[in-house]
Amino acid sequence: MSPTRALVCVPTYNERDNVEALVRALGEVIDTTRDGVLVIDDGSPDGTGEIADRLAAELPWLDVLHRASKQGIGKAYLAGFERALETEAQLVLEMDCDFSHDPQDVPRLIATCEEGGADLALGSRWVAGGGTENWGLVRRAISRGGSLYARIVLGVGIRDLTGGFKCFRRTVLETIDLDAIAARGYGFQIEGTYRALRAGFRVVEIPIVFADRRVGESKMSGAIVLEAMRQVPILRWKALRGVV
Repeated sequence: MSPTRALVCVPTYNERDNVEALVRALGEVIDTTRDGVLVIDDGSPDGTGEIADRLAAELPWLDVLHRASKQGIGKAYLAGFERALETEAQLVLEMDCDFSHDPQDVPRLIATCEEGGADLALGSRWVAGGGTENWGLVRRAISRGGSLYARIVLGVGIRDLTGGFKCFRRTVLETIDLDAIAARGYGFQIEGTYRALRAGFRVVEIPIVFADRRVGESKMSGAIVLEAMRQVPILRWKALRGVV
């Protein structure tokens, strides 16, 4: 089934303990007659892709995109967006597979675009009503500090620029130059939101609680953080030159 309203893109790498539970949880909150889910698996050696294929054979609203190897979450999302734009979906969402993003919040993101007039709805940890669960002080400081750093350097008011729980109107993805997005890791989230703002789209933050993953290992690393820090001033420099 080709979705006509919303497609939820979920990148996976070694998420065999989460993928089935998440897919079935999404099936409880989306309208499966017009919405769909796309799992983008980066050649997980733990069999995540095979589990997703089994589920897709059962669930007509689920699709699976297999990629040969792990190339970074940014590249996975770009591949997912390309597949989404081949469908009739008018809204394209992104979320993690590890239940850090609550599936119950998906309808809120959709409604913020569909009824609230947002072009990009962003689930935000750092607005009133948002927050984190089971995070230590160091991790919270790094995340909030990273968002503040990006906000100051880029000169924008969005409080959670590193957030990865989003709903885009189709026109946003068709307008911004996806091929020009350079960040491979979580800097991708900053760049995608910034490009939407630069293109004049309306970005609305809604509060979410971001919980630590239930099972499995975090994909976050020092290299990913450093990449994001490097990309922010480069992105600002490109904007000043008029190439973003």
